[in-house]
Amino acid sequence: MRTMMASVQTALFLFVHWVLQCAVCRDVTLPAGPLYRVAGFPLSLPCTVSGYEGPRTQEFEWFLYRDNAGGRQMGVVSTRDKGFPYAPFQARVKNGEVRIERDSGDKVRLVIQRLRAEDQGKYECYTPSTDSTYQGNYSGTVTVKVIPDTLQISYSRSLTGQPVPEGAELMLTCSASIQSEQLTHLSITFGKRGGAESSGGGAGGGVSTVREIISIDKMLGIVPGRSYRKRYDDGEITLEKRNGEGGQGVYVMKMRAVQPDDTGSYFCEASQWILDPDRSWQKIAQRTLDIGNLTVQQLAESLSVTSSPRGEVTLQVGSPLVLICEVLGLPSEVNSGLLVQWMKRGSVSSDVDGAGGVEVEVARMSPDGVVSWGDDLSRASGGSMEKVAEGRYSLKLFSARPSDTGVYRCVVSVYAGRSNPGPSTPATLTQRSEGVTVNLKTKDVLVSAVAQLPRGPLLKRGSTVTLICNATITTTGRAQAQVQWLRWPIPEPVLKKGQSPGSDVAPPNPPVEEKPRLIAALMYDGVANIYANGSEISVDRLSAISYRLRVHSATMEDQGMYACHAEAWGQDPHGGWYNTGVKTESNAVTVYLYARAADLLLIPLVIGVSSALFVGIVIIAAVTCCFMRRLARQRARK
Repeated sequence: MRTMMASVQTALFLFVHWVLQCAVCRDVTLPAGPLYRVAGFPLSLPCTVSGYEGPRTQEFEWFLYRDNAGGRQMGVVSTRDKGFPYAPFQARVKNGEVRIERDSGDKVRLVIQRLRAEDQGKYECYTPSTDSTYQGNYSGTVTVKVIPDTLQISYSRSLTGQPVPEGAELMLTCSASIQSEQLTHLSITFGKRGGAESSGGGAGGGVSTVREIISIDKMLGIVPGRSYRKRYDDGEITLEKRNGEGGQGVYVMKMRAVQPDDTGSYFCEASQWILDPDRSWQKIAQRTLDIGNLTVQQLAESLSVTSSPRGEVTLQVGSPLVLICEVLGLPSEVNSGLLVQWMKRGSVSSDVDGAGGVEVEVARMSPDGVVSWGDDLSRASGGSMEKVAEGRYSLKLFSARPSDTGVYRCVVSVYAGRSNPGPSTPATLTQRSEGVTVNLKTKDVLVSAVAQLPRGPLLKRGSTVTLICNATITTTGRAQAQVQWLRWPIPEPVLKKGQSPGSDVAPPNPPVEEKPRLIAALMYDGVANIYANGSEISVDRLSAISYRLRVHSATMEDQGMYACHAEAWGQDPHGGWYNTGVKTESNAVTVYLYARAADLLLIPLVIGVSSALFVGIVIIAAVTCCFMRRLARQRARK
């Protein structure tokens, strides 16, 4: 029994000792095989050694056991012996076609730049010993199968290098196929090699850039290049696969509208992929086909926007105004959307940007032909904007008004290659025409206004306040006055030398430091507008020149200084009314409200009642005080 126990203990000790030793054994690792690679393309075999003793930089030797060599060993290349390669590999090693590339001290890779059919076989990676004892795995093997090259690629039409207008559509077609007994996948990439572009880190130096535009990857997914992601998301770049003759796949890339940055040399790249035993995808063949050079002609070099008539136009008020905008230099083969705007700066004295007020939009026509008007919506019925011919647009104002005076420009935004751009789509280019100065000859108009307070009894709280404004317009043709009533607070009295405190003399004009309040208005067309929210107010027209404001049941808040503003409106030959821009301000009239008789009778009554209450309270307080003192004395005697 004891002998058996001793034997078990000895076996267990030996097993543990062997495990501990193997934990630090040398181990050479290669990828799992078999590996299928294509003749004529590179082979890269990694080899790693671990668990070794000695220096960190290990030596490696590669051997090949060809399938038809009966198991004979053939030296390929070594890291320590230049004379190691056998005759079939000597020239290839010498010219660098076959070599060892070191990733680290204990990791290298065998590289065969152009694989041949006779390179098929079992490859062994051997590491000479640097250990104190010979134990572990000093070599590893992997089988490599060389399959024929069946990758084909072609194109149907090349780029000629002739300039293509900005916004034109670009379509590139590339055909590719593979015929393999193994399961391999095909990926297609369209790319562009740019010219010399300035690098970000240099001092103006140029670098040639290669950009991937769009791809169909090995898993048949479409992948846009990093620089083309937004254009792909916007639908500007597409890639589709079609079935061609003989089992070939036809790949069609479309650019909806080329941009100046698209200038460059284009290529199509086809790659063959295989899934290795370790479940990693490896590229085993690749071909690149140059399609040609593309030169994009920028729209800014050909586009011009003009407006007519040129220079300066002078019209009579009420005459029609016609302006023409012409867009020239648009490529006929490019279907572009146009946004056409008429802008006006309200100054005839200066044609310099930044002078003469803010530029405003008069009208616009969107790329889909919809016309909209700017801030002056009345022009929607008094004018039109039309496309009279290809690239020719008109703006018509049927009856010009004084407010139409200004400098007009036509602003055209071109969406090259996009006939119906979205609301967030940026314009390819925006150009402005030269300015057209429009002057209008207005009639001689004079307008005057006088405000007065009719004579009558003193105005009291609750009375009706009546104010008259006499507005006179002197001009030829029909005209109407538009009258506004304004009110200022009564200023603090300023007594001059020789002026009594009770005199009520109003200054000739309202004080400029106080902002007036608009009370009411009678428009040129007879419409009355009331703006005060307090007392009841009415306005009417007594005669051709006389306008009346009435404040019914006036309160103390209705006191103030009143004035009227008169503005002249004229009628054009078509019957439309326009503001002549001539206006005037009347004198100021002071409205002061006195107390009513009932209010004056109430004052003595209030004073009398207050006095009686005060005397009664004093008497009651005195009697109460004396009675309390007497009561206190009587209690003290007891």
